[in-house]
Amino acid sequence: MGSGIAMITAANGYQVTVVDLNEEALARGRHQVEKDLQRMAMHVSKGNEEKANQFYLAALARLNYSASLEKVLSATDLVIEAIVENLEKKQALFKIIDQGALPHTIIATNTSSLSVKEIGSTTQRQDRIGGLHFFNPVPLMKLVEVIRTDSTSDSTHEALLAFGKSLRKTTITCKDMPGFVVNRLLFPVISEAVSMVERGDATAHDIDVAMKLGLGHPMGPFELMDIVGLDTVQNIQKERRDSAVKPSALLEKMVKENKLGVKTGEGFYNYK
Repeated sequence: MGSGIAMITAANGYQVTVVDLNEEALARGRHQVEKDLQRMAMHVSKGNEEKANQFYLAALARLNYSASLEKVLSATDLVIEAIVENLEKKQALFKIIDQGALPHTIIATNTSSLSVKEIGSTTQRQDRIGGLHFFNPVPLMKLVEVIRTDSTSDSTHEALLAFGKSLRKTTITCKDMPGFVVNRLLFPVISEAVSMVERGDATAHDIDVAMKLGLGHPMGPFELMDIVGLDTVQNIQKERRDSAVKPSALLEKMVKENKLGVKTGEGFYNYK
């Protein structure tokens, strides 16, 4: 997710620095960004190789990589956090960012399920905290949910909306509530789909076919879960804490077996 956000941001004219834990992680991220950027360049240029190369090189020149967060923060206007969906880890990172960032810097989280206010509770800039929830795959999905806490200032919220629109995305505003808009509506459906498979009512494949051909969805719930990652799906389910979304023994088993979907080569479908 982070690599996709970095890529479209650089492609739309911003100077971007990707920060990760170490050089090995950065190398993996860089490889993914450059691969996706080449594909985007060909799409934008409509197959014109000369224009595609110009687009690719220009965007590439705006991308930098660093394993030193502290050095990067001294010249950053907006930080977008896109680490694992774990509240404690996000809070710890936000605290570090807050201590090193410039006074005017806005800190945004790409969380899909956690409370934005809770994530930012370790900072001293509650008015400059917000959510920018992108969807996977970032270059193709047109929506960004802009999340506003009860402490987010008008200027911060407007800046986040403007940033999303500058990436050629459609932005919507949502209060800081579990699941925001899309996942709050989606996860009861996903929960029931998994329960149907657990009970033996229908196969994952047949449910996907039914949702696509019967309701016009671009993909079924199991295809979507494999793309999102079953570990992320499980984390979102746990965060909801309401009767519409139930914990799943099947998901728990698959996560323990590292069958997380596309990223591990196997989930509800096999990608190997």
